[in-house]
Amino acid sequence: MRVTKFEHATLTLVESGKTLVIDPGNFTAPLGDLENVVGIVLTHEHPDHWTPEHLTRILKAFPGTPIFGPHGLAVAAEQFDVTEVAAGDTVQVGPFRLSFHGGRHNVIHSSIPVIDNVGVLVNDAFYYPGDSYAVPEGATVKLLAAPLGAPWLKIGEAMDFVLAVAPQRAFGTHDIGLSVVGRGMHRARLKWAVEQSGGEFLELDPGDSTDV
Repeated sequence: MRVTKFEHATLTLVESGKTLVIDPGNFTAPLGDLENVVGIVLTHEHPDHWTPEHLTRILKAFPGTPIFGPHGLAVAAEQFDVTEVAAGDTVQVGPFRLSFHGGRHNVIHSSIPVIDNVGVLVNDAFYYPGDSYAVPEGATVKLLAAPLGAPWLKIGEAMDFVLAVAPQRAFGTHDIGLSVVGRGMHRARLKWAVEQSGGEFLELDPGDSTDV
């Protein structure tokens, strides 16, 4: 399974010639050269994780592609046919087995409502938590996409999340709000965290890929 990082929080996974798209949001350029898209996962409703323009563009190229997301996302994207998922649900779409975890977005501030959010474990190997620190209990994560920077993120908590997941390999995502220096500092902290369980940290920039 080939995992590609795009700007900010957007990811694609390719397996057996089929593509899964995760969180195409407003900080991500239009996704070109997509092939055989069989599913779209949207972890939550914030616009940096989905836009109508991205969905319309993908659905025009691949009509009928199923979209999966939590209840709050389904309400926000009511003009699209969204299959609601919640923590504990599993779905098979093409060669991708999706299991969903967590359920709530991490707290930004007491004045800001907490919304629905699901993390997604793909083929029992790749995990992305969306905007949360939800740990996929009992899973052996081969590759983790770990958030690097956000209004809700404290780097010590992000390190604890990586320590709890204990992935074999990890890379940083959700990072467009960081300066070059800040991104490097946060990568170094997560590198330390993943190495505590013998794992490896990958420095993936937009367009870079790795296999799992």
